[in-house]
Amino acid sequence: MTAKISKKVCLLGDFSVGKTSLIRRFVERKFSENYLSTVGVTISKKTVEFLHNSQDIPISIQLLIWDLAGNTRFKSILPSYLNGSSGAVVVGDVTRQATIDHIVNHVELFLSINPQGYIIVALNKSDLLNRDQIFNQISDMSLTTFTQVLGIYQTSAKNGWEVDELFHKLAQKMYKSQ
Repeated sequence: MTAKISKKVCLLGDFSVGKTSLIRRFVERKFSENYLSTVGVTISKKTVEFLHNSQDIPISIQLLIWDLAGNTRFKSILPSYLNGSSGAVVVGDVTRQATIDHIVNHVELFLSINPQGYIIVALNKSDLLNRDQIFNQISDMSLTTFTQVLGIYQTSAKNGWEVDELFHKLAQKMYKSQ
């Protein structure tokens, strides 16, 4: 018997950090160089399957993935979009330090609305820098104070680096915490 559960996951981050590209890579297995700005919210679905670690029971979680606009003109309605979310992927663009600096603000906003939610941080476009450059960017990011932050992933929507892994880790943690 397979347990089937739905969970809402929001992608947060500044404009043009690659939120839509990460979702498209995860859901459709595609990448496009063309930039399309998200207006408001776009919702995608994808089912993640895994075995319950202690009983070999197949678990199937349908992720309702909310792609939230990074544009500041939607900031006033952002809290209503975040409401009821079990998890978030907070995305920064490693080629734009300001987007990395804003990650903590996005984490705080998400947790102010969903204090029991879980977060994965995605440092996107990691294929454009070497690992040492990325590490130097995040070395002073104070995310360790947030117990709900499950990890920081160096992702590439273009190459698919760590995209599936971060969504699977988030899905498993949301399942275990219910």
